[in-house]
Amino acid sequence: MKIRTILVLAVFAIALTAISLWMGHESYTWLPPQASAESQLIDDLFSFLVAVGTFIFFGVVGTLTYSVLFQRAGKYDESDGPPIEGNVTLEIVWTAIPLVLVIWIAGYSYQVYDRMSILGPMEHIHLGMASAEAAPMENPGADTSPMPEIEVISRQWAWEFHYPDQNITSTELHLPNHQRVKLILTSEDVIHGFYIPAFRLKQDIIPGKRIEFEFTPIREGKYRLRDSQYSGTYFAAMEGDVVVESPVSYQEWLAETATHSPTPAYNQAFAEYTQSQRRAGWQTIVPAPPPLVNYSTSQPIVKSLASTTN
Repeated sequence: MKIRTILVLAVFAIALTAISLWMGHESYTWLPPQASAESQLIDDLFSFLVAVGTFIFFGVVGTLTYSVLFQRAGKYDESDGPPIEGNVTLEIVWTAIPLVLVIWIAGYSYQVYDRMSILGPMEHIHLGMASAEAAPMENPGADTSPMPEIEVISRQWAWEFHYPDQNITSTELHLPNHQRVKLILTSEDVIHGFYIPAFRLKQDIIPGKRIEFEFTPIREGKYRLRDSQYSGTYFAAMEGDVVVESPVSYQEWLAETATHSPTPAYNQAFAEYTQSQRRAGWQTIVPAPPPLVNYSTSQPIVKSLASTTN
């Protein structure tokens, strides 16, 4: 191999590596802010996969481009190519590299999976496992107070959060910042998915199973909870707010909410279903009635649904 060719390949490999590392670093900006201690695990894995994918993509495209531009036959060359029967060394290399890469990715992914302990439906049903505990992360500012336990009740199509120590319920999930919390996830009807993108945490909720789920919020703010499992007609309406606040504000919210009498909360799915009864032939599962809660910030849709129906 000519020295010039070696130098060109070396420059190409260095440039490709630099671009891949840069893309991996930039991938952190594509995701929501990290709002839980466990989110760093997912973001690091995502960055790693982006870097590897970038290296492979531009490596393949670069090789094809070079072949098309510099290794093409002459304009009037209709002769056969050289009778190459095979190259054992090359075949071993292009088999070994993907094998090592796949094992590397699988091992890294399993480490993340193992530290977060996110269980799937098959494990719950067949192995009887009912715990999904995200491994405690190093968090110097963590509060050492007793871990709050919050019951998360999912149903078609609403979230309800019960704080057993204070015996209060809410349609908005409040969490103390820098303090590990335990959620008790249950479903009253079908499979739902507890998913908060900013936390990078997603857990399937299996009917008839009580799933314990732990994590540590690290960023104050309001985030969105979504159902990651399609659960029927009003699936899109099954959302809720998650508020991460200081431990002091959290305790103040609990104390204030405990003074409120339970009242029916506005439920978008139930409201839309009530309006849709005017439409002939509209068949769907009847949404659960609005829950009785001590605290709710849900507001009716500004535009009346009645104005869109005949």
